[in-house]
Amino acid sequence: MARVKGAIMTRKRRKSVLKAAKGYWGSKSKNFKMAKEAVMKSGNYAFAGRKMKKRDFRSLWITRISAQAKVCGINYSTLMHGLKKAGIDLNRKMLAEIAVYDKDAFAAIVEKAKAAL
Repeated sequence: MARVKGAIMTRKRRKSVLKAAKGYWGSKSKNFKMAKEAVMKSGNYAFAGRKMKKRDFRSLWITRISAQAKVCGINYSTLMHGLKKAGIDLNRKMLAEIAVYDKDAFAAIVEKAKAAL
């Protein structure tokens, strides 16, 4: 049986890491060892960033709902409690969209929530 050499797979692995590190500053885009570290670090940042994005958007939606709820004469937590009691199942993303683009519909939702309290 012939001996298997690892040059092809090694080259493929290094090539993929250097491709991922394309655009990095200095040796991080040229030197494999430094590129590997930079790619691992950037992968960690990307993973954390995907989690932060969800948190940031949720806080944005809550801020928008709260602002429009105050215009309608109710605070955010009371509104959410009223919606739960009224059996209105709208997530925060959709509530925020309604609050921004259709203020009359949001006011109607708030009235239903107030009635349920």
